[in-house]
Amino acid sequence: MKKEKVIKKEVYIVHCVDTEGPMYESLESTFSRVKDIFGFDIEASYFNLDLLQNKKIDLNGKEEAVKNLISPERINMNETWHDVDQMLDKITSDKFRNKVIDSSDNGWVYTWFCLDHVGFTGENPRRRDAGHHNIFDHYSARLKANLSSDKIQWHYHPIPENGNYNASGVAYLNSSNIWEVLSRKIIDRKWFPSVYRPGFHCERPDSHWFLEQWIPFDFANQSMKGKFNEIDQPDLANGRWGDWREAPVKWSAYHPSHDNYQLPGDCRRWIFRCLNMEARLREITEEDIRDGFKQAQQGEKTCISFTNHDFRDMEPEINKVRDMIDTVSKEMPDVEYYFVDALTAAKKMLDLKIIIPDMKVNVVKTSKTIELHVKSVGKLFGVQPYLAIKTRDGRYLWENFDRQSDKEWSFVFDEHHISANSVEEIGVASNSTSGNSQVVIYNIDSDQLSTYNL
Repeated sequence: MKKEKVIKKEVYIVHCVDTEGPMYESLESTFSRVKDIFGFDIEASYFNLDLLQNKKIDLNGKEEAVKNLISPERINMNETWHDVDQMLDKITSDKFRNKVIDSSDNGWVYTWFCLDHVGFTGENPRRRDAGHHNIFDHYSARLKANLSSDKIQWHYHPIPENGNYNASGVAYLNSSNIWEVLSRKIIDRKWFPSVYRPGFHCERPDSHWFLEQWIPFDFANQSMKGKFNEIDQPDLANGRWGDWREAPVKWSAYHPSHDNYQLPGDCRRWIFRCLNMEARLREITEEDIRDGFKQAQQGEKTCISFTNHDFRDMEPEINKVRDMIDTVSKEMPDVEYYFVDALTAAKKMLDLKIIIPDMKVNVVKTSKTIELHVKSVGKLFGVQPYLAIKTRDGRYLWENFDRQSDKEWSFVFDEHHISANSVEEIGVASNSTSGNSQVVIYNIDSDQLSTYNL
């Protein structure tokens, strides 16, 4: 007798945190945002703030929109690392994580997408923790101490032309610090990301092609059901910050098209849908979660992901989403759901077998040159490894390899471009198609190669 095939009904739930460290906003800055976005010049006072938050000032029909912008949940900031750590102590405790458990009796899991506040030239009125590795190191230390299932991945904001800490650009190719950020992570921290979250949820053709070279998984798609443009926040209209109007409205992943990252196509990387938590647009709803469980009920693997920031109190935002998950899961008890990090979700969703890049690096030195040769045994994601360089005068650079074959690359340091005697360390990093990362570091003075499998 033929055995009936059992259809698995699985949902992977991923909490992506845009991890930017503490942030301060003065009362005056809050009212400045109201003026900049809506044009209402209102005296900055706590009395007026309370009136606005309760829609008690006539704003010509914009009362709800302004309330949405400056609701208590949106402006209650973690202003110092002490504030952030107090919140983290609570939300990473076993008691909090296990308030709602998944189908394997596991508690809540975070993926911390860490940002470096670097490359800005203006003032820093929000008191962001500026500097390379500051946020990455803070969370790395906490993860090592807690021995949790959480993971660190990468978040990036392009530099705006005005250099303002409170602004964000949209062009990666105009933001030369992106190369320094990744090169420092490779050489200083022996680390390379495999999953990405875009700053302001915003991608454009240049970031699309940048990511296509090295980062296999991208939790960025903020497509919504219904009429996407019907939002009440004028500064966010028409795809200004995060254009996903044409992207698939499904809790799954797609390969993007070369010419339009929003459409399915033949590119390498996978883009996952990821909505906002407690936000003034594209906020995840109970209906969105229900759609995901229904998708799984039909036998299609499902990943429901959502994002918020660590500079706000995350506890009520998490509780709100967990309550929705709990409600929906009870409606469909035949669907199993699992709290996992973003990389684990990608591997499970796509049935990816673990592949190690297994890069073999060889260095040939002469009196005037250094020849770097890289050969990959495993299947790499992208067309070349990432080549990071630290010079003796403290600069961190990126360079293209010379391609020798599908699995072999080389680079020559000489007087024609980067002189051999100007180089202190070389880093080679890559992901495999399964998102397994490898970093190889070569120190010039010690003539030592070190390999790190992440």
